[in-house]
Amino acid sequence: MIDEEPVMLQRWNLQKWWISLFMLVFSVNPVFAAEPGQNVHAPSLGKILVVMTNHSAYPTRSDHTGLWLTELTHFYDIAQMAGYDMDFVSPQGGAVPLDERSLKPIYLDKSAKAHLADPSFIQRLKTTLAPNAIDPSRYKAIYYTGGHGTMWDFPNNEGLKKISEQIYQQGGVVSAVCHGVGGLLPLQDKNGKALIAGRSVTGFANIEETLSGIKSQVPFSLENGLVQRGADYKRAWVPFTSYVVEDDRIVTGQNPQSSKEIAEAVIKRLATLK
Repeated sequence: MIDEEPVMLQRWNLQKWWISLFMLVFSVNPVFAAEPGQNVHAPSLGKILVVMTNHSAYPTRSDHTGLWLTELTHFYDIAQMAGYDMDFVSPQGGAVPLDERSLKPIYLDKSAKAHLADPSFIQRLKTTLAPNAIDPSRYKAIYYTGGHGTMWDFPNNEGLKKISEQIYQQGGVVSAVCHGVGGLLPLQDKNGKALIAGRSVTGFANIEETLSGIKSQVPFSLENGLVQRGADYKRAWVPFTSYVVEDDRIVTGQNPQSSKEIAEAVIKRLATLK
């Protein structure tokens, strides 16, 4: 009788190898973000509020989630170079965990490594503001970073919801990347209608969730959630490639590979506002 366990193990290892190869091929982006610290003396054009998760635990995995680092650093560098100041906020305030997988060498460019080595930047991640400390009138845009942790603490946070809605209603830009797009799910317009209803948006796709091996861990499907709220969901033909959707003052990016492109799109949109 043939022992089925070694055969099943071989199949599992082969599947894991293919997923890793796929992620390697499509996660490498040859464009580098700006060097941190450049253009810091330029006159400020205004402020952008950057949102990060406090959640780090998966239901059954032993590793930890949190902020996907380059979804912050790429946006931060480009916005800073353009002349914008940024404040960091999280659902609970305080420390922001870093997704362990996002710290692997394959995902870290020179800029991200420099930020990790910068004590003042790390201190900012340890001391983010709470929503009740934020005055939305001071911001021209809000940007939700990603990481799987956002699936737990972005959609149901009333403080972040009110901040985003006010920024939008005062003429600002609402933007999000990857799983951070979940922060847009509860937003409503002044008439109580879902803000993304009838709007073109993107976010981490179901196929990407499957390929990343985390589908069984997340509390819901982001792609399905966007569609259920009436959004016109769009995604790149090839998973894990940069893809950004702009619908007036709502700007969304599909995955970590989109973090530079969405930063550029937000800055470009802000330049058109009075």
